[in-house]
Amino acid sequence: MLTLSSIVWTALAFALISFWWQGDMIKRHALAHLYQYFREQDLQLLDQTIVLEGVWPRRNEFGSLQLRRRYRFEFTSTGEQRYQGLIELSGRRLQRIELEAHILPDSQNRLQ
Repeated sequence: MLTLSSIVWTALAFALISFWWQGDMIKRHALAHLYQYFREQDLQLLDQTIVLEGVWPRRNEFGSLQLRRRYRFEFTSTGEQRYQGLIELSGRRLQRIELEAHILPDSQNRLQ
């Protein structure tokens, strides 16, 4: 027999799993944005890893409530030095990519 307590705990577990699953999909979406941007800029994402820095609710341009997520990552332009960057998404929509000042690769030092 189902009790109110078991229904609440099941709903809570389902909500947490759903939040984690959605977050993982958004993280993959952020990685896709970075790969495309880095291909265009001739940069390389290091360790193929981005780390969640923060999640907070925000209203979009239509007034709907969405979660804004910020991820940190490391990249290189020449293969010798590491630089920091961040990517911010509102829902699945890219808001911004910020890169630390870095050396621009010349035609001889381009990443492969």
